[in-house]
Amino acid sequence: MPMARFTVAALSVGAIGPIEFALAGGECLGMSGPSGAGKTRLLRAMADLDAHSGVCTLDGQTSTAMAAPKWRSRVMYLAAEAPWWADTPSQQIPDRDGQRAERLAALQLDDTLLHQPVTRISSGQRQRLALLRVLCRRPSVLLLDEPTANLDPANSYRVETLIGDYCRAHAACAIWVSHDQAQLSRVATRTLVLNTAGAASCS
Repeated sequence: MPMARFTVAALSVGAIGPIEFALAGGECLGMSGPSGAGKTRLLRAMADLDAHSGVCTLDGQTSTAMAAPKWRSRVMYLAAEAPWWADTPSQQIPDRDGQRAERLAALQLDDTLLHQPVTRISSGQRQRLALLRVLCRRPSVLLLDEPTANLDPANSYRVETLIGDYCRAHAACAIWVSHDQAQLSRVATRTLVLNTAGAASCS
């Protein structure tokens, strides 16, 4: 059985949880549940953005043993509505690994968008650009909070393909939150379901 890269043990945020799972490189865990069940809070806890109990471990190192900025660059949270802190995407999406142009093409995004004011870019385009901003930093774990919520089926498929290719190429793990069960059946190797009481079941 492949060795786990990312493990979560007894993770709780308030009354949500505890949850436990382990993911090997290339695996994707789908997370679903009703609105308000705590899916976003759990993702933010895994990224060490919110207070929580329990332990998250990446390649044998716990989040508490790693400086917070380093952990968050390796275990990266992508919000459903990602914030932008500069006027244009180009200032926030460096071409660190030489794959920016290839990924723009994979998502059918014109490179001229990189130089347009963020306020003039559609929500669907911003969502795909936010994914590129995450991938250019080469994280080991992707925490994806409804990454295709604003996208049509064709662009959702492009995002699914790019994320799957990235995880396989870099032995990265993904935790993918979605209300679309058909999507989770395509992208996830396992699923974790939360209920309204914050309890979780993993299969």
